[in-house]
Formats: sequence, C-alpha cells, structure tokens
Amino acid sequence: MKEWEIAVEAVQAKQGDDIAVLKIGPDNSFTDYFLICTGGNPRQVQAIADSIEVTLKAEGVRPIGIEGYNAAEWVLMDYGDFVVHIFSPNSRQFYSLERLWKNATRVPLPDVGGSEGRDPEASKKTLRTVPTSH
Repeated sequence: MKEWEIAVEAVQAKQGDDIAVLKIGPDNSFTDYFLICTGGNPRQVQAIADSIEVTLKAEGVRPIGIEGYNAAEWVLMDYGDFVVHIFSPNSRQFYSLERLWKNATRVPLPDVGGSEGRDPEASKKTLRTVPTSH
C-alpha cells in the first residue's frame, strides 16, 4: 500500500469530508500527489492531521514539515512524495486547489469500507487499524 493511501485511510478514520487525491507529478519538482480533504471544524481539522501523522509514524514515515496546525483553517503536511491539505469548509472553497490544479489527474480512492457487491466481512479483514492520537 502506498503511503498516500495509508493517509487516506487515516482521513477516513476521522470522517474527513470531500477527500480528493490529485496526481500532479512527475511534471513538477516538489511532489507527486496532493491529498485534499475537509474537516467540519478546527478540532476535526486537527484530529485529521493527528490521525495522519500518528498512522504514518507507525509505518516509519515522518513529515518533512507541518504548517497551519494551530489555526486549523488549512493544515499542510509535506511528506515529500505527497502533500496533504486539510481545509476548513470556508478555506477549501476559497483556495479551491482542485481548480488551480485542474489539469491534474484525479486518482481513485482506495476502497476500505466494503462497497456494494462485496463481502463486508472481507473488507473488515483488510481495513488497517488507525492508531488514536494522544
């Protein structure tokens, strides 16, 4: 499983909304993917960031940098190959990264919840446990 996919699962574990993954590389020099999501309020934005950080840390992956955590309007987490953007609803609409990166390819999200036509019990067996933050 790719690191950005693990991050998506961490977002889903904290009920992040409107999750999008954009493949923007390798044509740029700073990253390959953007993971974009929305938290309903500042506490949820921070909980999503904490979930991503703790989950990836358990996999031995640490961020290069984290910006905006205290304000919790737009948290940016740089993991090198991918960058996570966690927005409040107003900031998501205002900055509209999907519009700015409209030529990027939207990547399908990993299926972790058991969709129609699949055995829900089989999905539970493959669902990764997301550590809770302290």
